[in-house]
Amino acid sequence: MIRAVADLAAVEDATDRLLRTAAGLDEAALAAPSRLPGWTRGHVLAHLARNADALNDVLHGRPMYPSDQARDDAIAHGAGRPPAEHLADLRDSSARFLATARALDEAGWERPVTLRNGVTDRAAGLPFRRWVEVELHRIDLDAGPTVADLPGAFLDRAVDYLAARYTGHPDLPAVELRAEDGRSWRTGATGGEPRRVVGTPAALVGWLSGRTPGSGLTSAEPLPTPPAL
Repeated sequence: MIRAVADLAAVEDATDRLLRTAAGLDEAALAAPSRLPGWTRGHVLAHLARNADALNDVLHGRPMYPSDQARDDAIAHGAGRPPAEHLADLRDSSARFLATARALDEAGWERPVTLRNGVTDRAAGLPFRRWVEVELHRIDLDAGPTVADLPGAFLDRAVDYLAARYTGHPDLPAVELRAEDGRSWRTGATGGEPRRVVGTPAALVGWLSGRTPGSGLTSAEPLPTPPAL
């Protein structure tokens, strides 16, 4: 519970940075492509707002999204709004999620929740999931911030999170991730001799999250392409 509360403070800080980045985007910039295929910067901001509301719904015991189509339609509908509407929506939706989460007691944090695609977690895991969304999609805006700008506290946790997410994934061969300070993680297929991939936490997170092609990493074999998040 203590970590979840600290993560909420980190989400609030990350959201403030996101809002400052988004505030520099005019209508033309919002309509321009983001780093995500098929999405403008407006799509990214609309997604972030709807994700905050979806996590708020989960904390209230409701489905994360009515359907995948409803999720996609909401993002598409909101993508073309003026900058001021994007900023207000992002600020308000984040505030709703934070208020609901901060009202949880210890039992509430321990409650199991169901996310998109049947993924399950404890409520205490949602603040970090939101933190991941905010930090990575701020990069996807392609408006200045890069993986190198991510906070160190986030990067250390994000390597753990992404390694666990891909453990046993059929589309990623066995990989041993090794940070330059000696820490290591195993991910991908559970069988076979893992290939070793070495680099800073920023480089590892950039590659695992699909935000870089593996810049700054070393490996004796060609780097595989991690599955989409």
